[in-house]
Amino acid sequence: MKSLSKSILALLALVALGAIVVVASGCGTTTADTTRGRSLFVQNCGTCHTMAQAGTSGVQGPDLDAAFAAAREVGENDATIEGIVKNQVEHPRPSTGDPLVSMPAGIVSGQELDDVAAYVGEWAGVPGAAPPEVAGGPGAQVFTNSGCGSCHILEGVEGAGGTTGPNLTEVLAGVPASKIEEDIVDPNAEIAPGYPENVMPSNFGQSLSKQELEQLVEFLLEKAAGE
Repeated sequence: MKSLSKSILALLALVALGAIVVVASGCGTTTADTTRGRSLFVQNCGTCHTMAQAGTSGVQGPDLDAAFAAAREVGENDATIEGIVKNQVEHPRPSTGDPLVSMPAGIVSGQELDDVAAYVGEWAGVPGAAPPEVAGGPGAQVFTNSGCGSCHILEGVEGAGGTTGPNLTEVLAGVPASKIEEDIVDPNAEIAPGYPENVMPSNFGQSLSKQELEQLVEFLLEKAAGE
């Protein structure tokens, strides 16, 4: 009986090991494009999630840097995090209306999911991660670092293809600097027609320095003028 028990335990161990190998082999995505994954993440995920390298500051869902930092500290690699991301996107928890514990199904799929998962696997929770430098001066960098492109379209700015908020290319013309600044630091003061409250983060007045805010407003004024 003891010998049989040992055999069963050994068999179970082999089955478990096999399952781990199968899961691990599916985590890496050799055809993934992480540059494209970043743009897709900013547009589709950044509204809800904070991630330093993406420059996103969404607060409706978990902070992905905080969520995966501990995993990296204990030795989890990029492929493991990539696999977790893919699984959670493909099999999200049933929607409860609370974005902290559930998210919509089908946000991205197929190759787009491969790209996003590989991107998150590479950068989420990495100490010192920051958005790549962009052309267009300091205001353009603040725009990118703040994840504005995850919610807004702004012509001529890479990654600015979000549709959660108004199309800035269309609405900025003729708007004075004071109004642009107010919309950034107090977005609920005046809600654009067709958009709900509390979608845009309301903490930019605290997260941006006075200089960064001025640079961002100046950049938006320049884009509104077609520069």
